[in-house]
Amino acid sequence: MQFPLIDPIAFSVGPLNVHWYALAYLGGVALGVLYGLLLLRSRPLWPDATPPFTAAQFIDFGFWAVIGIILGGRIGYVLFYQPAAFAQNPIAIFEVWNGGMSFHGGLLGMIVAMIFFARSTGANTLSAFDLLAAVAPLGLMLGRIANFINGELYGRETNLPWGIIFPGGGDVPRHPSQLYEAALEGLILFLVLRLVTHVWHGFKKPGLVAGIFGIGYALSRILVEQVRLPDAFIGYLYGGWLTLGMLLTLPVLLAGVGLVIYALTRPQPVR
Repeated sequence: MQFPLIDPIAFSVGPLNVHWYALAYLGGVALGVLYGLLLLRSRPLWPDATPPFTAAQFIDFGFWAVIGIILGGRIGYVLFYQPAAFAQNPIAIFEVWNGGMSFHGGLLGMIVAMIFFARSTGANTLSAFDLLAAVAPLGLMLGRIANFINGELYGRETNLPWGIIFPGGGDVPRHPSQLYEAALEGLILFLVLRLVTHVWHGFKKPGLVAGIFGIGYALSRILVEQVRLPDAFIGYLYGGWLTLGMLLTLPVLLAGVGLVIYALTRPQPVR
């Protein structure tokens, strides 16, 4: 199957080109805020019927989220993927229009932003992380779809009928690994967390939703890394099977397991 010719530029306003990737970031934040507002209004989901934020506070956090994602994603890419290249040309760090964002860096940026925001509002930090985790798959799904539109981060060669011939990937069909991640990290993880919050009342055990998100994301990423091509300038690590993406995802998995154990074993207050 030939890659569909999709212009990475969604539209232009005068000399300004607006890329699908930028719209994915903004759309992910917007959808996350809207879904978060619905969760906050459903008071029976929360411990003592007390959500961590008011609606107005969570709307304010949308601005913090954008800053955390952009700064964290860019700094993470510089530190994790090409530190030597950027050390030789520091100005390139600010040239975000040339690409180069790291999910793991963006995640750290969001975590830092949420810590500071939760403290500034007096919210329970773990409950705040639970809310963030519940909405995050929406942004992940849109981001991976944008990766597909850009024809980047594709997978290894495949003979499967849905293999796609990507520009820059040679004349052989390859796994559309971006769409695999959009489905696993995005849609499926969103539905799993929806089950946790609305059926298992996961918000009532602070840290549980965030922990399950960490485990779900990590397992999805590690699974897709089996067919996704690593960055050409990094390649495979330690004998040709481990990728940098897998290595960076292991702490997310461990943190998720730790949060789930803590949430399930933490003594509940006496009523």
